[in-house]
Amino acid sequence: MEKNEIKQLTANQAAGAKLASRKLALLANDQKNKILAAIASVLKKQASEILFQNEIDVEAAKEAKLSEALIDRLTLNENRIEEMIRGVMEVASLEDPIGTIIADWTVPAGMQIQKIRVPLGTICMIYESRPNVTIDATALCLKSGNAVILKGGSEAINTNHALVHAILPAAKEAGLPDGAIQFIGTTDREAVLDLIKLDNLIDLVIARGGEEMVRFIRQNSIVPVLAHGKGLCHTYIDKSAQIDMATKISINAKCQRPGVCNAMETLLVHKDIAQKFLPIVCGLYAKAGTQIRGCEITKKIVPQVIEATEEDWSSEYLDNIISIKVVESIDEAIHHINKYGSGHSEAIITDDKEAAQKFLKEVDAAAVFHNASTRLHDGWVFGFGSELGISTQKLHARGTMGIKEITTTKYIVYGSGQVR
Repeated sequence: MEKNEIKQLTANQAAGAKLASRKLALLANDQKNKILAAIASVLKKQASEILFQNEIDVEAAKEAKLSEALIDRLTLNENRIEEMIRGVMEVASLEDPIGTIIADWTVPAGMQIQKIRVPLGTICMIYESRPNVTIDATALCLKSGNAVILKGGSEAINTNHALVHAILPAAKEAGLPDGAIQFIGTTDREAVLDLIKLDNLIDLVIARGGEEMVRFIRQNSIVPVLAHGKGLCHTYIDKSAQIDMATKISINAKCQRPGVCNAMETLLVHKDIAQKFLPIVCGLYAKAGTQIRGCEITKKIVPQVIEATEEDWSSEYLDNIISIKVVESIDEAIHHINKYGSGHSEAIITDDKEAAQKFLKEVDAAAVFHNASTRLHDGWVFGFGSELGISTQKLHARGTMGIKEITTTKYIVYGSGQVR
């Protein structure tokens, strides 16, 4: 397809989404839930075809020697299809945010003013690897009254096409306005560049993928961008931590699914607990096949670990690799996190309430956990049904993004002839 053809096609699809967004914003909650129920139902019916197409993408990814982490994010199975279905129904069960009165007051001039929640309009979702985003983004956008433009990565093109091909007819039959879900079927990267220039048609771009892709979109888009940034996450084991709890959380945060953004990359350990804790946790990491890179003190306590370099402290491995550093104090741990962290998810394991509060207040991140795994920073866990991603920015949304994060506000003013 020629560049001009791609440009025209993306513009037409964005215009269709913009038009549909006006109608979608007016749909009642019951109607939106009916559409979501239809999507969930057809996903179940079409699961075998979706999985068949996913196998084609996964085999191609393996032949292309893509990373294990990317292949893991790309792969669907029956459980992951069920998770998508459950996520859609969870979103349907949420309270409709649209029309909610956030504030209501009367000014001295006698006017009544209400601040209400309304949809943003048209959301363009640009993402890599994860086909579940096709469904998660669609469900959240529809529930919040937004039209959605889906631009997945080339590595998932067959899966994403199968997903959209399954849900679109069912959603339309249930009352979805024409054009409310747009799928960019070309794998040409030119389409991305075209989309992020359509500021007259698209209200928000959400970028979710590799650091290079996200940086490109942020640097080139004239549409506001919310970025799902990299996840360089830490867990700090304080001197008063319970060894059993600290071990369980440390293993979960790294090993449960190493290639995702909320997996821990660096483990910080207070010097007073290091001699007791490190041999236990490193033994379990070794059994899990985790490559351990440690500081000089870690290496003295557990000689078989690989010596860490300065580069390790700023690395998002997205792999079964961990770096470990022994610190003198909680202040050193906080300083290290604020220096090297990506502002995603950080955790402290401690029984000292004052230490916990200090950490929670002073660590600069979208989510900070006390005695819990960073893996829990997730839309479904937080009760959002699904998520559009996890923003490490501070405007306009931060952390896991659900339906409220893709709404905006509007003032409704009731007067009785007032002028200025």
